[in-house]
Amino acid sequence: MKELEKITSFGHELVSGKHKTTVEITKENFLTKKGDCIIGINADKSCFDIDKKAKYYLKSGKKILFEIEVNGKKDRINAFGSKDLILTNKNSIVIRKSSYIDDRTIAIKADKAACDIRRDIIEELKNSNAKLILRVIG
Repeated sequence: MKELEKITSFGHELVSGKHKTTVEITKENFLTKKGDCIIGINADKSCFDIDKKAKYYLKSGKKILFEIEVNGKKDRINAFGSKDLILTNKNSIVIRKSSYIDDRTIAIKADKAACDIRRDIIEELKNSNAKLILRVIG
């Protein structure tokens, strides 16, 4: 397996990581309490910005590993791509436990949602200086 894409974002005091079916990273520079799936803001990439080779792999339907790293702490999410992925959203990236696909979806059938991410990582992400690195590995 090799790294297909690396996405950098940052924490926010309202990161809660409570959502039961999705994980989201956004280019937006703010977060509200309703955004309980968002674990990173000010992202440097959205679905639209993902490398063409990485998009090809994601659309192959193969297994994908997402590695989350914050201040040396790591967690992993296993998910799958799909030939039906759209990957055109210019603002966000969403990993889903379900098979639902929209233009923000990067992967489906994930084994974790925001609520399943290590709590020590979520606590780190409540600091706006915390740098989140999301590696897409295929």
